[in-house]
Amino acid sequence: MLSFVLRRLVWSVALLAITTLVTFGIFFGVPRLAGQTTAELATGYVGRDPSPAAVAAVTAKLHLDEPIYQQYGRFVKGLVVGETYQFGPEKEHCPAPCFGYSFKNHQAVWPLIKDRLPVTASLAVGAAALWLIGGVGVGVLSALRRGSVLDRAAMATALAGVSLPIFFTGLLSLALFSYKLGWFPDVHYVGLTDDPVLWARNMTLPWITLAFLYAALYARLTRASMLEAMEEDFIRTARAKGLRERDVVLRHGLRASLTPILTIFGLDLGLLLGGAFLTESTFSLPGIGKFAVDAVQAKDLPEILGVTLVGAFFVVLANLIVDVLYVVADPRVRV
Repeated sequence: MLSFVLRRLVWSVALLAITTLVTFGIFFGVPRLAGQTTAELATGYVGRDPSPAAVAAVTAKLHLDEPIYQQYGRFVKGLVVGETYQFGPEKEHCPAPCFGYSFKNHQAVWPLIKDRLPVTASLAVGAAALWLIGGVGVGVLSALRRGSVLDRAAMATALAGVSLPIFFTGLLSLALFSYKLGWFPDVHYVGLTDDPVLWARNMTLPWITLAFLYAALYARLTRASMLEAMEEDFIRTARAKGLRERDVVLRHGLRASLTPILTIFGLDLGLLLGGAFLTESTFSLPGIGKFAVDAVQAKDLPEILGVTLVGAFFVVLANLIVDVLYVVADPRVRV
């Protein structure tokens, strides 16, 4: 098992390195291939109507006149050990991971993202727990009651969950449960350490809205996997040995169905930790997703670059964890 984990860890590090290369190429290499000059690239860091002196200063400060491979080396160095920038007569050190400084407010990007991580983590982890428990539970019951009223109702609800966009269900839940019924008044983010009860209450609607979409997908996938697993020979053997039906379903049927569920769960959770754009925008939660939307609207390149790399990191990390969980769910993965 240790060798399996080490192999996956090495591949994850290599994948992160490739991701930084591709991301850097998209943000800095592709514009040059499209004909953008060094001065035009530097202008984006200065703002509207810049003076030639300001453009030249930014070009020298960010080393935009260097060859592209040297710029990439500095970029990787900033991510690993940080970077030192020259602001006139003064020098300022940007600690690792350094994504540069925002065009808009000239603040280091990583602290801005880090301040929003608790919001996104609260939303993603809470919703993931709901959709995993609800979706898998409904999928198992539907598979065991195939063709029943419960099965048909659950799959119809799952179809609605897949079809309805988050901004629709989010606004509908706000209109009904917050504005009309008043069950969740003044939905806004409150830190977990500040007031745990208020944190949970204000996150309930975003959790349910986000979980409704994913739980529908997981219910359908779990049902299909369980139907296939319950027809296998090892299930008939387990029943022939006299095992209780609950043990047959949970220890054998569900365990055999977990591999595809773990696969998409790792990808979904990693993507959400990189920013739940629609949910955060709908509920005005100051998370990474809303931060990314604001950065795109402001054309703030360092912030967009930072969110892209942070999102990629969480996707790779989540999939590494899922790879390890594969061994627990299915020992055949070790070979």
